[in-house]
Amino acid sequence: MSEPRVHGTDVKTAHQDLHSDQGALRGEHPGRSRNPVIKVADLAWLEFEKPDLDRAEVFARDFGFGIAARTERELWLRGTFPGSPCMVIRRGRSSRFIGPAFRAAERADLDRLARATGSDVRDADVPGGGKVVGLLDPSGSPVRVVHCGEQLSALPEQQPLLLNFGTAHRRTNTTQRPPREPSRIQRLGHLVLETRVFERALDWYLDTLGMIVSDFLFLDGQRERGPVMAFIRCDLGSVPADHHTLAMHLGPGTGYVHSAYQVTDLDSIAAGGEYLKERGYQRSWGIGRHIQGSQLFDYWRDPDHFMLEHFADGDLFSCDIEPGWAAFSTSGLAQWGPPATRDFLGASPTPERVRHVIEALRGDNEMDMARLLGLLKAAKS
Repeated sequence: MSEPRVHGTDVKTAHQDLHSDQGALRGEHPGRSRNPVIKVADLAWLEFEKPDLDRAEVFARDFGFGIAARTERELWLRGTFPGSPCMVIRRGRSSRFIGPAFRAAERADLDRLARATGSDVRDADVPGGGKVVGLLDPSGSPVRVVHCGEQLSALPEQQPLLLNFGTAHRRTNTTQRPPREPSRIQRLGHLVLETRVFERALDWYLDTLGMIVSDFLFLDGQRERGPVMAFIRCDLGSVPADHHTLAMHLGPGTGYVHSAYQVTDLDSIAAGGEYLKERGYQRSWGIGRHIQGSQLFDYWRDPDHFMLEHFADGDLFSCDIEPGWAAFSTSGLAQWGPPATRDFLGASPTPERVRHVIEALRGDNEMDMARLLGLLKAAKS
């Protein structure tokens, strides 16, 4: 379980204003578990269902994925880095997100996880084989933890451009002409989820999968009620890990918000974005640079309205970096770039969104009118 909280005054931590103006106050959530069941090493892949695999494959290639395997019922997508595929899309009656699969550091971790959760270790239906444990998080979303057998080999990379800086002239007698082609995906970076039971879900990922928090966000005037968003990384000890592999925020809905895929550099993001725009896809928000995580970003909608992000140049933290704390606001989502759109924020009052709000306010969860008004205020701030 998470460490006990002690109430009182400010406490000095290893935070040292490294990545946020504020660290934790005494008694606030520590952002890690004292004794987690296992410590996952990374995201392995995400699982979706869609009725039209041909259309899904066209977008996947335009967005920059490689094809790891294709059957009549399944489409496995990959990046250029060696390892596991980063997405599987199975043929289904409707378009929906199923859940994430996290990569276990060792095969024995699956046995330990199965014993602790009363689950079974089963064969994984992934190209190359492997083993998997299936779980449900407190939001009711399926979560799989896998240990793969055969690994995919590396593919050719999209090379970064050689840049000149001030008097450092590394490029002479040649021009810059980034090709107008898809951004070549290197790997799956992170997943963002919405949940009505934020604190329970957060503790589950820390206690069960051994993840640790990089940054917390709280609602203005409601810090004493605890955070409403967390950027969570894998605990790889002294080895630096992505600032967040998973991010979660409190909201009236449950499930997928967006997923992010690393590409080479800013030119890859921009030229790949022009390629997508020319083919009629919808940009949701970008290009810009985030605050939490520092990534260069560009968000797009696929034909099934799922949001996907190209990113580059993200922060890497080792295990000794403590969580930062900041107020949740739309202006605080980016250091530079265009204003966050209503589409990105999910602020359009669609019938489905209205239904989710009504269900959340009537249900047994962490959403109430004060939280809802605080979230609406943050979306406008």
